[in-house]
Amino acid sequence: MRVALFIPCYMDALEPEVGVATLELLERFGCAVEYPFDQTCCGQPMVNTGCHKEAAATEALFARNFAGYDYIVGPTGSCVHQIREHMTAIEQTDDVRDVRARTYELTEFLHDILKVEDFPWARFPHKVGIHYNCNSLRGLKLAQASEINEPFYSKPKALLEKVKGIEFVEPERWDECCGFGGTFCVFEPGVSAKMGYDKVADHSKAGAEYIVSADSSCMMHQKGCADRLGLPLKFIHIAQILNGAAE
Repeated sequence: MRVALFIPCYMDALEPEVGVATLELLERFGCAVEYPFDQTCCGQPMVNTGCHKEAAATEALFARNFAGYDYIVGPTGSCVHQIREHMTAIEQTDDVRDVRARTYELTEFLHDILKVEDFPWARFPHKVGIHYNCNSLRGLKLAQASEINEPFYSKPKALLEKVKGIEFVEPERWDECCGFGGTFCVFEPGVSAKMGYDKVADHSKAGAEYIVSADSSCMMHQKGCADRLGLPLKFIHIAQILNGAAE
């Protein structure tokens, strides 16, 4: 199985260790992973601000870089959601549609495609609160959203439950937005900060030692909020836990 590793530009610059953990994790399950070196931004910042035409060049580059692979996997729900649902500024050729359809977020790839049943190398003896990125939750449907009347499910939690020693804590408003929102935090900084403060306070009240997410972007926002409030929360990407990080 040829898998192309898609690493968001912000992660490449600020948290490359998450990309390394993703690579190692996929290789543990026998994937032949390749990293297209010409990859850049997926176009999400432009699309988020309504500048769809301005995203065309990055979208075209993404389609060229990732054509021909069995799967494209990225440790980020928001960027994968951009590719699957909003990469429409370019002509929708057969190759473009194929790239979009084959792009998966890491946890859904592990859960739905590889159907992983065990992480024998992983142990994480800590109290953990899960954060669900809004695009992952309501766009990719990686977990049940509270406003939808359906049985509860969570693909990230189902994977984490296979890690030895982990203990889950539940914030009161578990699927509420943290306020990051990409460019939202730039244009509405006061609202964004207040939402972030509420989110980390909710996790802290629930007893979390760590907040874990499949999206580093939300966690970077929350880490800043927790630091400002003096809350002793730690943050870790799910790829790192599943790959065996014990912290």
